[in-house]
Amino acid sequence: VQLQASGGGLVQPGVSLRLSCVVSGFSLDDHAIGWFRQAPGKEREFVAAISWSAGSTSYADSVKGRFTISRDNAKNTVYLGMNSLKPEDTAVYYCAMGRDRFLRTRIADFGSWGQGTLVTVSS
Repeated sequence: VQLQASGGGLVQPGVSLRLSCVVSGFSLDDHAIGWFRQAPGKEREFVAAISWSAGSTSYADSVKGRFTISRDNAKNTVYLGMNSLKPEDTAVYYCAMGRDRFLRTRIADFGSWGQGTLVTVSS
């Protein structure tokens, strides 16, 4: 099982960025996927999650209305679109495989993690 997150970078406040998570070793049809982030000196926190069919999504209050999670099971890829980025969005972003198909938001409900991609929002 592998998850490869990419798309991070240094951006100015207010701009958009899209992260990608390419998975291998398992079928996206069988698992929900989540995005989490960890800022320097802080604990890892939930950002967004999507069920196996994309029929259900969930967002942290801090990103609701600005971030969009989506998936393309045929391409084994999950995306996190991020608009109106703020300095407080600066963190390492991780994608993770849910333990089953259904929407989850707790860290403990995710069994495999990617290596993370750094997003820095600064002027």
